[in-house]
Amino acid sequence: MSSNLSLDREDDLEWRIRPETAGERTDKFIVDQLAELGQAGLSRTQVQEWIREGAATVNGRSIKANYKLSEGDTVVLVIPEAQEADIKPENIPLDIVYEDSDLIVINKPRGMVVHPAPGHSSGTVVNALMYHCKDLSGINGLLRPGIVHRIDKDTTGLLMAAKNDLAHVSLAEQLKEHSVTRKYIALVHGKLPHDQGTVDAPIGRDAADRKLFTVTDRNSKTAVTHFVVLERIGEDYSLLELQLETGRTHQIRVHMKYIGHPLAGDPVYGRNKTVPLNGQALHAAVLGFTHPRTGKRLHFEAALPSDMEQILVNLRHR
Repeated sequence: MSSNLSLDREDDLEWRIRPETAGERTDKFIVDQLAELGQAGLSRTQVQEWIREGAATVNGRSIKANYKLSEGDTVVLVIPEAQEADIKPENIPLDIVYEDSDLIVINKPRGMVVHPAPGHSSGTVVNALMYHCKDLSGINGLLRPGIVHRIDKDTTGLLMAAKNDLAHVSLAEQLKEHSVTRKYIALVHGKLPHDQGTVDAPIGRDAADRKLFTVTDRNSKTAVTHFVVLERIGEDYSLLELQLETGRTHQIRVHMKYIGHPLAGDPVYGRNKTVPLNGQALHAAVLGFTHPRTGKRLHFEAALPSDMEQILVNLRHR
């Protein structure tokens, strides 16, 4: 971790700069730290506006967004009051796996975007949650009410969301500390030679296409994925269970491509369309975490979606 994070007051965040982040711009540092709290969609422009308004200080002094941090500096962000998100609640059916007054766990279908973004202003998980819950958290004044982690649009499976700030902070901290259990089932190309293994390769943005991610040593973050081969289907496919130790964007898809076994159906990191699936054959099958209020360990499982099951049946009998 690049810093020690603490909740200084109920509405403040404080970090002390360690050697590995010394020299970074203040705005970039804050964006990265908030991303680790589950706010990966926050733009640097928004943070720069907060800095201009004096919401962020270094060693108690107002600074500019491009101020270069030094080891030992103390960065404090006074969290702006939560603004009502400009997102319309929509009566979209949800497959609810678990729900109480603090959190909700859903089984997300393929093709559903988690949060509104350009080109996807409606029909998202957030639109549906805002209609269903009415009381999602708006921690940090950000525009992703309740969302502490996400899965890709065409990935299916388990997703948790917070209903209040206590739950949001706790779940985000558990993600940061890697204490959340996240297991995925994936169909990949090729016959893996080993029954199990670990891919430990840093991930960062692809210099050739900033929309994509790749294994790289430049401006990257540690990424670790463990895998177990569940089944080898002929010479062309393998069914894997993958467990995330870290949670980088597109991590499984990038790591599988990196070791030469891209996900079947992956339109970005995979091969030409080889299975009749609208997106990658990836399913978030297991989710486990500690309840923010009771301290009880919760464990949830979701069966493979019918389209993945049918593809497996077809491949086994061809």
